[in-house]
Amino acid sequence: MDNREEITTSMIIESIELKNYRNYDELHMDFSQGTNILYGDNAQGKTNVLEAIYVCATTKSHRGSKDKEIIQFDRDESHIKLNVRKNDIPYRIDMHLKKNKAKGVAVNGVPIRKASELFGIVNVVFFSPEDLNLIKNGPAERRRFVDMELCQLNKLYVHSLVQYNRIVTQRNKLLKDLAFRPDYEETLDIWDMQLVQYGKEIILYRKEFVERLGMIIEPIHRKLSGGKETLCILYEPDVEADSFEETLRRSRGQDLKQRTTLTGPHRDDLSFMVNGIDIRRFGSQGQQRTAALSLKLAEIELVENIVHDYPILLLDDVLSELDNSRQNQLLAGINHIQTVITCTGLEDFVNDRFHIDKIFKVINGTVDNEN
Repeated sequence: MDNREEITTSMIIESIELKNYRNYDELHMDFSQGTNILYGDNAQGKTNVLEAIYVCATTKSHRGSKDKEIIQFDRDESHIKLNVRKNDIPYRIDMHLKKNKAKGVAVNGVPIRKASELFGIVNVVFFSPEDLNLIKNGPAERRRFVDMELCQLNKLYVHSLVQYNRIVTQRNKLLKDLAFRPDYEETLDIWDMQLVQYGKEIILYRKEFVERLGMIIEPIHRKLSGGKETLCILYEPDVEADSFEETLRRSRGQDLKQRTTLTGPHRDDLSFMVNGIDIRRFGSQGQQRTAALSLKLAEIELVENIVHDYPILLLDDVLSELDNSRQNQLLAGINHIQTVITCTGLEDFVNDRFHIDKIFKVINGTVDNEN
């Protein structure tokens, strides 16, 4: 259902503060609610700013980095403070990253215990050059894409996913321990019951998500391809929800032999069919990149439809990876939302490509506002 007539741009990142975060000793940045450009040479820290925003929205790095890898080498802790305004209500998200302990998170000064309490305060869509390879890379990256978006949109999914992943880890440990303690095998039934319970929930949530995304992506991709291609995105569950319990029971022998859980949504995938052809395997690089761009534009619209607000878009040096046509399609689709863009130079942007509200120059862990 398209509710765009009800949508107002009410979710805005106002500022960010970093301390001992990667190459930043200390940083304070105030953002425009329009288009913000961070430019500078490679390896100066532009992406680190986007990563910090993403961490505050999702508790995780888009790179998959662990907290101890984010904290400066000679420090034990790192801090991020993100100030957000939503429906004219201010929110302050504080992230306290620690090398040897779990991170501390607070919203408006109140500590939270679960990541689900953070999700939904600010919705972000991150687009990096690596995302252009999402179609051709392995299924783990496509599952991660689904998980990170669903976690921002559905707190019940967060709970199911956390529980499922915990149970898979415990079950795999048990399968390995059975080599030394075969008498523990009867306890597998308890883990299997929980695995099926949460696995079924994940499968159903993912199925609904991909169906909604598919309805949005098809017209977007047709426009991007000049009407030449029809893109269909399909959910490929490793096992259907209704048959998960039976399949798990039948695979127990193989699980015991290989000492790992061989069936379940931790082995799901997505397929991308263009005019009936699976472009993961048979598509050209151009087709795969256009499909990845369609996916990100569809992600933005899906957030609009579900939360009735525009997400914050983080574009990490992705325009340099797109040709002029795809650049124009992307820029045309984001001129109404708050965007933070990184790039190596301003040449591509000053030629009346689109309106820029704020420009920052990044040099080795320092950021200068050039407005």
